Amino acid sequence: MPLEIAVDKTKLKNPPLKLHYLGDRVLRQPAKRIAKVDDEIRQLARQMLQTMYSSDGIGLAAPQVGINKQLIVIDLEPDNPKNQPLILINPTIKQVSREICTGQEGCLSIPGVYLDVKRPASVEISYKDEQGRPCTLKASDLLARCILHEMDHLNGVVFVDRVENSIALAQELKKHGFSQQAVKPIV
Repeated sequence: MPLEIAVDKTKLKNPPLKLHYLGDRVLRQPAKRIAKVDDEIRQLARQMLQTMYSSDGIGLAAPQVGINKQLIVIDLEPDNPKNQPLILINPTIKQVSREICTGQEGCLSIPGVYLDVKRPASVEISYKDEQGRPCTLKASDLLARCILHEMDHLNGVVFVDRVENSIALAQELKKHGFSQQAVKPIV
């Protein structure tokens, strides 16, 4: 089924939404479930995609643009116009693998900072699509990592909260002008 939310994968000089950065309170609030999938939500997803593409991202959660809703957009191939982005509304984790893998992560809300994070190698989620239809998805590798990273945002968690190497974390945050006090370790 083709995606109803078509956007040009081009970089806009003035993206429609403003990104919020580490230290901003909006990133720490749990997002609210979306009661009704309607044109307003589809428009928000479009604007989130435009903002994500304009910032060279592969995933974006609504709290990152100051919107307290459970909405995520993901596109692992932003340079491929044929690749359809994923729109996840009210995603919930059904299952994660026991296998854990470490991979480097970055975040549009913490530009320039890239650090290793341990996450389950695969995940199964349920969510609603842009038409409000219930869906399930099994993902592994980069897609699983991206889904789990963005779902953390819906719970007020940022990837640096999961970084175990505190020395590398402190150095990277300082180098890019972010406060270590903004981190809330989960590990």
